[in-house]
Amino acid sequence: MMVLITYDVSFDSDDGKKRLRQLAKLCLDYGTRVQYSVFECDIDPAQWVQFKAKLLATFDPDVDSLRFYMLGKGWRKKVEHHGAKPALDLFADTLII
Repeated sequence: MMVLITYDVSFDSDDGKKRLRQLAKLCLDYGTRVQYSVFECDIDPAQWVQFKAKLLATFDPDVDSLRFYMLGKGWRKKVEHHGAKPALDLFADTLII
């Protein structure tokens, strides 16, 4: 399933920059950065439970914002992209690792 994750971290507290780095690192472990604080994560439900718990444990709910947009399996029909940074579609072509 595809989950779009966005966050906004406050720098008013001393550890704001640290939380920002931690959230970005977690998101990069599970997905692709499409904008500075926006990530597309193609993830299975079991991974999602663990990932979400890590994100919720990292952000500060009193000053930060964390949003999850559940696009599901049919996400390609729901996403339209224009401009720079074209999306990488791992399932469109053969991928050799």
